[in-house]
Amino acid sequence: MGEPIEVILLRQWSSYLELPVWIMDSSGTLIFYNEAAEAILGRRFEDSGAIELAELDSLFVTTAEDGSALASDEIPIGIALLHHAPAHRRIRFTGLDRVSRLIDVTAFPISGHGGRQLGAVAMFWEVKPA
Repeated sequence: MGEPIEVILLRQWSSYLELPVWIMDSSGTLIFYNEAAEAILGRRFEDSGAIELAELDSLFVTTAEDGSALASDEIPIGIALLHHAPAHRRIRFTGLDRVSRLIDVTAFPISGHGGRQLGAVAMFWEVKPA
């Protein structure tokens, strides 16, 4: 069976945004990111495809703003997935291009018809020096 209609519509909606968007399913698999996210993540989605949860930590480095380690339940997408709550935080992120960037991330859970937990969405943007 394919993706739930709610996720299909969310993917479609995010493809129109100039704001980077990352979508994960309820198991923690990265199932889509839009074109705007490609510059920060360091690769086109068409070239990477879905990325399993176990692979994410080896591909992307996410730390606190000061460079200290963060547990998965301390980053916004982790909070949205694990606690089904919205979250926001400034973090340091290193993508597949190995460039470290300071980004703001806002994430929220995705609930489907009947309260089904479908995953989470993160929207993020690079913080430019003042």
